[in-house]
Amino acid sequence: MKSVCNTPWIAGVLVLAISGLNAHAVMAQAPAAPVVVDAVRLEQLTETISVLGRVVATREGYVAARVSAPVATARAQVGDRVEAGDILIQLDTARLELDRALAEAELHAANAEHNTILREIDLLKQELDRLEKLRGSAAFSRARLDDKVTEIAAAASRAEAASARLERSRVNLRYRATDVADAAIRAPYKGVVVERKVSAGAYVRVGDPVVMMVDAGSIEIEADVPAQRLRGIQPGGTMELEIGDQTYEARLRAIVPMENPMTRTRAVRFEPVDPPDDAVSAIGQSVTIDLPIGAPRDALTVSKDAVTPMQGARMVFRVTKENVVEPVPVILGAALGSRFEVVSGLTDGDLVVTKGNERLRPGQEVQFEPPAGETGRTDTVAPSGETTEADASVPANPTAGKP
Repeated sequence: MKSVCNTPWIAGVLVLAISGLNAHAVMAQAPAAPVVVDAVRLEQLTETISVLGRVVATREGYVAARVSAPVATARAQVGDRVEAGDILIQLDTARLELDRALAEAELHAANAEHNTILREIDLLKQELDRLEKLRGSAAFSRARLDDKVTEIAAAASRAEAASARLERSRVNLRYRATDVADAAIRAPYKGVVVERKVSAGAYVRVGDPVVMMVDAGSIEIEADVPAQRLRGIQPGGTMELEIGDQTYEARLRAIVPMENPMTRTRAVRFEPVDPPDDAVSAIGQSVTIDLPIGAPRDALTVSKDAVTPMQGARMVFRVTKENVVEPVPVILGAALGSRFEVVSGLTDGDLVVTKGNERLRPGQEVQFEPPAGETGRTDTVAPSGETTEADASVPANPTAGKP
């Protein structure tokens, strides 16, 4: 930033000094002028550059059909806000219900077959017991006993097969029941419907997208940052961003390790820190992020309200120990929100007039309330005229920061 200095302010000081000598006697008898003062203070500054980003949703995409069926009703409309579990599209369930009924019948048949074989095994075991009781008598036949044992073993094998078919029928019934339930295509999460691809009467197959949703409550900020500007930022660091006319704090979550060969930028993701519900009005909304590009440094600052242009110079009225004002030419640096960086002319702790300085004259006595004590804070300053190299960047804009 160019400094404001040289001969114009010297002329201004001479004019003020001469007029001050002529008016000194009058000023000594005049009552003290009420003014508001502020202290010149030393603050920590961080050089920043403004980059244009955008609001992105962490969850968005198409909701797909899980079964094949015609569309019965399309309940979701574009722009609808839905809760997790709300029905978006209802498919026709006539054939699905028939498939479930058929699965139920197959289950009953498999269960009956299994029970029949179990009863057959019970009868064979009873006959085997009677043959065992005939051992030692003339009616006992070893061949008949062995045959019965073989019959029981064969029946047990058929029972195992019937048991497997029964379990398969149970699973098939649950599968068909799931198909019926999946005919109601529901919202997987809370969000907003941004696109609907089907209407009543359309036929959808498994995997066909039917509705697109975005989770407007789970957002991040993405910005394309020039690669050479990434050295000053690290994941986990905090910085300021502007959404609309409001300023919020954001935490850098990740720097994507892929560089655009055309713009030489990399995508950087930020997480807003406790933003209000109404901070974001739309996905894709523009956001300005102030990225630090240099190490913090200490600088002397003065309130912008204290600076008065005078004959090409910039002046401030400094309050002396005798509570009289004296004009002081200053050389200013970069703007720091509501303050200027002071290159020369003032020292830390000087009191300068911020209100009522329009009518003051050199040597005039003033009355004021001492400024409230302020704790140090960190301000940010953007280099004059610097812009990012990506299409998504905007001219550097110095803003006040926080410690």
